[in-house]
Amino acid sequence: MLNVHAIRAQFPALNELYNGRPAIFFDNPGGTQVPQRVIDALVDYLTRRNANTHGLFETSRRTDETIDQARQAAADLLGAENDEVVFGANMTSLTFHLARSLAAEIRPGDEIVLMRADHDANVAPWLMLAEDTGAQVNWVDLDTETCTLDMDDLRTQITGRTRLVAVGYASNASGTINDVQTIIGLAQAVGAYTFVDAVQYAPHGLIDVQALGCDFLACSAYKFFGPHVGVLYGKREHLQRLRAYRVRPAGEELPGKWENGTKNHEGLAGVAAAIDYLADLGVHYGGAAVSASRREKLAAAWREVAAYEQMLIERLIEGLEVIPGVRIYGVTNRYDWEKRVATVSIRKEGATPEQLAATLAAQNIFAWNGNFYAYEFSRRLGAEPNGGFLRLGLVHYNTLDEIDRCLRVLERM
Repeated sequence: MLNVHAIRAQFPALNELYNGRPAIFFDNPGGTQVPQRVIDALVDYLTRRNANTHGLFETSRRTDETIDQARQAAADLLGAENDEVVFGANMTSLTFHLARSLAAEIRPGDEIVLMRADHDANVAPWLMLAEDTGAQVNWVDLDTETCTLDMDDLRTQITGRTRLVAVGYASNASGTINDVQTIIGLAQAVGAYTFVDAVQYAPHGLIDVQALGCDFLACSAYKFFGPHVGVLYGKREHLQRLRAYRVRPAGEELPGKWENGTKNHEGLAGVAAAIDYLADLGVHYGGAAVSASRREKLAAAWREVAAYEQMLIERLIEGLEVIPGVRIYGVTNRYDWEKRVATVSIRKEGATPEQLAATLAAQNIFAWNGNFYAYEFSRRLGAEPNGGFLRLGLVHYNTLDEIDRCLRVLERM
């Protein structure tokens, strides 16, 4: 089991005082805190490596090394090859970038299948692609009780005219883990592209793009204990064939043809440090050998993280269920908790989500309220005109004591 107190000691923000008191970070779905090694990596880059790329002088060589190390680390995180990893500002920007390139392959009457459960970063780019190309959008509904995708509906929405299926790996609102393996298989059966938004899943579990078989997958490092950098995986064959909108000197070589302008070099140093932090959890707690590959260490780490987070999920959901007037949006059956990450959205009778968040904030418990850009999800559940939800998002540096304190505040309201 993870030694959470030893882990927390690595995160300066968790030991900082805010308005004279320590804080509880339950705002993690919007962005996690970072370990000291990530901060050190950013400082080291800006101190000893700061330059542009491909120069003949030392700081430029060090910058090239920084980028190469980050790309290999991200490839290890995703189970990809390093020339299949593209860096950008964030997942949203990368998705719009890809959508623009895919427009050349979409014709009027083609179909794009979208999920009502998804973050708008995996919706709006494809809606605009459909608008620009004359394609039709087919929506997949969700079960409003469990907030799981309606798989029967999904099977009817994927047809012989489907050219793209976009799905979230895990909901950033309900925490539901979608059956992406099955969805990818259904899309492949009709020759459609698949795009997976793994932003919300990446801080909680091992991603394996080869096993999934997806064509594209995107995530953001600031959601898995790193800085603000987006990561896009694409199958080599697609990245080579598709036209990338780029400056002419960038050339056609992968993956540079997809990376417009100067990258966030110091951020990439932090990305590598964040992934190495996760890999070290596999050594310290997961039984991985020091000599094991980084991928093997990451697999060991995620097994331990998942086990610990299941304990957090149990304490949070069972505690919320006994508070009068609270509705939990998402999977609540204890036998199905492996089908969700530790992200829970609620509403409580007699208080708006904003009032709930403000009351928690007054106790230095940080949590988001609103729709969290899961616009279709909020509309489908009737929460959009009523303030959305209160979202409590946990990761492996959170504790049972923090959950209990939050529950006490919510119960008193």
